[in-house]
Amino acid sequence: MQKLTALDDQLYLFDLLEQNQAGRSSAYLYLGQKKALIETGSSLSHQAILDALREASISPNELDYILLTHIHLDHAGGAGHLARLAPQARVVAHPRAKRHLMDPSRLMAGAKSVYGDALHELFGDMIAIPEEQLLIRHEGEQIDLGDRVWTFYDTPGHAKHHFSIYDERREAIFSGDALGIRYVTSFTGYDFEFVMPSTSPSDFDPSAVEQTVRKLRALRPKTVFHTHFGPSPAEEAFAGTEDGVKRLAQLAKTLYYEGASWEEYMLALTGLYAGILNAAGHASLDIEKIGIDLELNAKGLLHWAAQQHAQ
Repeated sequence: MQKLTALDDQLYLFDLLEQNQAGRSSAYLYLGQKKALIETGSSLSHQAILDALREASISPNELDYILLTHIHLDHAGGAGHLARLAPQARVVAHPRAKRHLMDPSRLMAGAKSVYGDALHELFGDMIAIPEEQLLIRHEGEQIDLGDRVWTFYDTPGHAKHHFSIYDERREAIFSGDALGIRYVTSFTGYDFEFVMPSTSPSDFDPSAVEQTVRKLRALRPKTVFHTHFGPSPAEEAFAGTEDGVKRLAQLAKTLYYEGASWEEYMLALTGLYAGILNAAGHASLDIEKIGIDLELNAKGLLHWAAQQHAQ
């Protein structure tokens, strides 16, 4: 079964089959003068990566870079496992990510508080990466792939440890979750696709999201490559993220009271999504096909609203 989808003659997308669901999480493989993988998914996506590399006729040991947009488990949970098979590869990450990649115990404990007993089943285990294998990139710093250069931008709002990667030659941004989630047909079963922000706990910050959109829009990209899932025309990603975050922040503030539950937020969020899609001409949808995102986004919105209330 073919794993790789060619985006150009050097860049490929493949499905990480997160939680055995097609269209949920993607990774990007660059095969130029140097070879780079963007995102590893969780440790449960390890075989999907090996299969994709095999189809590309390369081994993990030929990778020069493993890039992680941020260290949520569905993006970086499998990084340590892949790094062991690719000891010569530099694992490129945000400065705030370094200590967690060297010692993921605190990160796993935080994820446990969100996912509970389902954590291992959903994401598996995360293992440490040696400090000497890490390459930390700050705002405006770059890596040289031989035939093109990628530039890193600090892009908080979804997570404080998030960067996005700009490929000037291709006029494209690898955005992780900074510019929302593209809900694709292969995941939802809908006959249309759309972009909405991810507000999962605990770093969601609508003001930071809006600043990130302004920063990345100023680069004038043509394409945004989401981790969830695949490419969007850049302005579609910007508009979906910008409009969505305003609606979600307003809902979070309006609904909040001391003692509010995430279940109440999830119910309201389900209604909001249904209303947005209905207004766009898509009626009678099974919104629950969006899956665990409704629960995570509800928890993140409640956490943010509680922080605002406490200030």
